[in-house]
This record gives sequence, C-alpha cells and structure tokens, in this order.
Amino acid sequence: MIAFLIDADNFSAPAWVDEAFQAIERTEGPVAIRRAYGSSENLKGLAEMLRIWAIRPFVNLPLPKNTTDMSLAVDAMELACFAPHPKLMVIASGDLDFVPLVVRLRERGIKVVCISERSRMAQDAVPAYDQVIYVGADQVVRSADEVVRAKSVTLATTHATPKKTVPKTPTVKIAATNVVAAKKVPAKKAATKTTGATVETVKVPQILGAVPNLKAGQWQPLGDVAKVLHDEKLLAKSVASTKLFKKFPHHFELKPAGKPNQVRYILPPQ
Repeated sequence: MIAFLIDADNFSAPAWVDEAFQAIERTEGPVAIRRAYGSSENLKGLAEMLRIWAIRPFVNLPLPKNTTDMSLAVDAMELACFAPHPKLMVIASGDLDFVPLVVRLRERGIKVVCISERSRMAQDAVPAYDQVIYVGADQVVRSADEVVRAKSVTLATTHATPKKTVPKTPTVKIAATNVVAAKKVPAKKAATKTTGATVETVKVPQILGAVPNLKAGQWQPLGDVAKVLHDEKLLAKSVASTKLFKKFPHHFELKPAGKPNQVRYILPPQ
C-alpha cells in the first residue's frame, strides 16, 4: 500500500502534482491513500488535480499560524500505526520540518520518498529520505546515498586543494596583484547579468510559464509568486513584484489596493 501526502502550502502547482503522481505510479505502482493539506486558497488552486486524481483535501483551521505541517505529520503517524501500514509513504514538500517525521517512519520500516520542486527543497533534509524526486523543468531523482557521496566528494576536493604560496620577491607580488585586479572586472559584469530580468523585458507568457498556478484565475499569495519569479530570474531581487504586475493591468489584478498581498490572472473572455 502506498500513501501520498501533499503539503499544498509548499507544493502548490497543479503541474507538479500531476507530474508527481505519474512518477510514483510509473516506478512504484498505484497509490491507495491520496491526501492534500493546506489553506482553502491553495487547495482551491489545486481543485482540478484533486478531481482528476481523486485526492482528499484537508483544509487548515483558520488560525494565525500555519498548521499544515502538523496536520500532515499527525496523519502520517496515524497511518504508520495501521495494520498493515503503508509500505511506502510519499511526502510532497521540501520543508525541513518533516525530517523528525521521516526518521520515525523509517524506524517503523516504512520507505519514505520526498517529491519537491528543486528551488523549494531544503538540502539538509535530503539525506533523511530514501529517495528524492524533483519535479518541474529540471527533474532529477536522487537517493540519500547519492547525496552523501556527492557531499563527500565535495569535501574531499575542498581539502585536497593546495594552498597558493605568494613569492616573497616584491616584483612578483606586484605582478600577481595586477592579474587579480584584471580578473575582477569581468566577474562583476557577469554577476550583474544573473540578478534577474528587468520589468521592461518580462512578458505575460513568461510569468504564467514560471507560475502555472496563476492560469486557473484564482487568487494566489503574492509573496509565493514573487519568490518563484525571483528564483526563475524573471525578476531582480531589488524590484518589487507589484511593479511587474501593475505593468499588465489587463492581465493581472492585485488586492488589497493599499498594500497588495494577493494576485490573480484575469482570464480572457470566453
């Protein structure tokens, strides 16, 4: 029996959910228990996927602090106490908060797999899982052993790097200084190119491609959308996301008017 538990506040794109189910059923088999936990707004954005994959939604209580992680963890431990318990439990979230849960599930003999979008995955959590599956444009499947080996190679390379010795001859020091200074100029130019696109160059299809959840026309948290745009280099860190969306008044709507914290895509007329 396989259980798939989705943290919809972290794993909120419909395309990711669809891709995740296909990956699990292709490699592990049919999923018996399918649940999604999150706020009413995030679950509403996944409404089509909930219907297509017959996923049971579990809506958070309207409390000041987010309780999604706790709700998912409680249900996961309850499932682990069933007889028989699931042989495989898949958690769709990159949060580091789930590591204690993963450790307890593995102690009970349950294989635990994590599914996440690469930019949302806490790298310190990767070794806790038996396997990590990344969804999105850059898909990679990694086991915990592969992660540990990769870290070991990195550490070994770091320690093996010989220290550079600077000759004591004054003339050589001056030459070395000039070489370093010459290298700094192109490095700075390269860094400015990777800070993100300007508002003037970004188009509506690029925004919808980076944040497919907007295509449903439902209100989305502005902070989450802005983070994805920053991660995808569509928006520079120094540029406010409101400036970008106000550029397209016929395509995007912000609320509330004073200090927007929600955004939605205005669907074209049928």
